[in-house]
Parts: sequence; structure tokens; C-alpha cells
Amino acid sequence: MSVISHLLRVPQAAQWLSGWNWKGEAAQTEQQKPAGKGQVVLIGAGPGDPELLTVKAQRLLQQADVLLFDSLVSAELLAIAPRRCKKVFVGKRAGRHAMPQQEINQLLIQYGQQGGLVVRLKGGDPAIFGRVSEEAAALQQAGIAFAIVPGVTSACAASAYCGIPLTARGCATSVQFLTAQFADPAKQPDWSGYQYRANGSNPTLVVYMGLNRLQQLSAGLVSVGWPDHTPIALLDQVSTAQQTQLQGTLADISERLAAFPLTGPTLIVVGDVLKQRMKVDLSLLQQVTVEN
Repeated sequence: MSVISHLLRVPQAAQWLSGWNWKGEAAQTEQQKPAGKGQVVLIGAGPGDPELLTVKAQRLLQQADVLLFDSLVSAELLAIAPRRCKKVFVGKRAGRHAMPQQEINQLLIQYGQQGGLVVRLKGGDPAIFGRVSEEAAALQQAGIAFAIVPGVTSACAASAYCGIPLTARGCATSVQFLTAQFADPAKQPDWSGYQYRANGSNPTLVVYMGLNRLQQLSAGLVSVGWPDHTPIALLDQVSTAQQTQLQGTLADISERLAAFPLTGPTLIVVGDVLKQRMKVDLSLLQQVTVEN
């Protein structure tokens, strides 16, 4: 589902949709921004559930003069920003980059130099494969003050919402995050760095942005000793109402995905901790009224 079609399904969307467009041009009703150099805050929006946004992030969103947001940011979160706030879509998805990273950096500098509070809202946590260091470096070079507000990263959300103990005693004593952005074969990871350890001290692997490279990922791990019966889970749209899970082994997960396609964003978890799943009741996290 495209970001626009998702937004149009949310009632609050109509209140702010007219305040931005695909070229980042201001709406005619936009208020004059204060003069002088502004500040930029890079904020993690969390994995999808609007209620996982931090209190600090919510406060800053309510004060934003300009908001640059990704495709994984929900309409509910965007509605927190004031109506006067200029909203600019700069989202990127695998194979569908709406705006090059360098252009995003320049927009942050441009708006930061105009004054006021500029919020850069990213899905998950900005420091976990969120390219926050590139944006921070550009701001620092331009002499613009900035700060970073962490968000709940998808790995932590997957552990909580899907009942996966990432460091279950006796299964894994560590967790390793990696990205599967290796479309160019020359840039594939050095699989020897993920060598399987026969003594059982293997980490839980959490793979970001790997759905389109699942077969390469599975083959790469098997090539360095991971048994083909190693459990692997695909966690789709974690923490949202559309959350879906697909589990298999390194040997059959690609076939399972072909039979049951997922839309993404999808997080991939590999390891024996998947045998120790907890049965969580997500209905307890919904808004309910408890009678005294």
C-alpha cells in the first residue's frame, strides 16, 4: 500500500494533507517562520504502533515548524504536528527511493537555516540503519544545532510483540543486527563474519531490509555452516494492526514466502530463540476500559 493510500484511510489525514506536496513546496496558508538559524531534531518514530512514540518525541512534534518524514511514519503520528507545520515527504523504500539521501541532507540544512524547529521523523530508531550519521554530519558541517531522540527499534518491537526472547538463556547470549542491502553481488557481506559455531554460542541474527534478498541471505548463512534446519521468521509490519508472521527454516523459507507473500516492512530473525517463543496476548495492549 502506498503512503498516500494509507493516509487517505485515516480521518486525521485531511487536516494536514494540504500542508505538503511531493516537491516539498509550502502550502499557501503556511505561516511565516521566525528569522535566524533554527534547530533540528532527528526523531525515531518507533516500529509502527503510534503509542510506542516517546513522550519527548511527542512534545517536540507538537512544536515542529517543519517536519520531514519517511514512508514508514503513520498518519496518526503526523497528525500530532501542529496544522501550521510544513510537512515534507522524503521517504525511501527498497527499490523506490523518493528522494536521494544527499537531497534530504540539503533540505535539513535549508530548513534549519530558516529558523524554527525542524523535525526529521524516521521509522524505528534513527541510529539503527537510519543513516542518522550522514544527516548529523551534514548539519554539523553547516553549523546547525541538532539533537537525536531515540525510538523503539524494530528488533525490540519484534521481541515484545511476537514473543521472541532475543537472548533466551541457553539459546543465545548476544544479538547481531545486520542489513541485507547487498543488491550488488560485489557488496555482499563477508559471510565468514557470521560463521556458525558448533559449540552453540551463536548470536540471534536480526536482519533489516532483507525481504527481497531472502534467498541470498539463507544461502549465505548455510555456506558458513548454519544448518539448513535453523529456524527463521519473517515478521511483517510489526506492532501494527496488520502484523503478520511467517516461520520456517533456512531451507524452506523462500518457498514459504513465495506461497504467502508479505508486503513489508519485514524484519527477519534467525536462530534457536525462535523455539522459545512466548505466547503473548496483543489484545491486552489495546485501549480498554477497566471497571473498578
